[in-house]
Amino acid sequence: MPATGSSIRIKLKAFDHELLDQSCQRIVDTAEKTGARISGPIPLPTRKYVHAIVRPTALGRSSRTMEHYEIRVHKRLIDILESTGRTVDALMKLDLPGGVDISIKTSRG
Repeated sequence: MPATGSSIRIKLKAFDHELLDQSCQRIVDTAEKTGARISGPIPLPTRKYVHAIVRPTALGRSSRTMEHYEIRVHKRLIDILESTGRTVDALMKLDLPGGVDISIKTSRG
């Protein structure tokens, strides 16, 4: 468990930006209730993956049809600069949706 005054960096990733923003707001509200100082949420660049699939025509003629599928990965960064023991406990009890990937790193300030 981090000591008083340590900092926590939280990175969030999700396909749905609305779900990601709701999760960020819940983390920020929880941390502010415990008296921590917060920076963020900071939007990071969105990764866009485009996949092209060749689909054969119905009659097998020489013309081909391309279908494009796109996946966007939205990211946010939250820095909790001055965390307390209560902050860490409150964040551990926080229940976030399954569609959000969370990465947490701590460092001593």
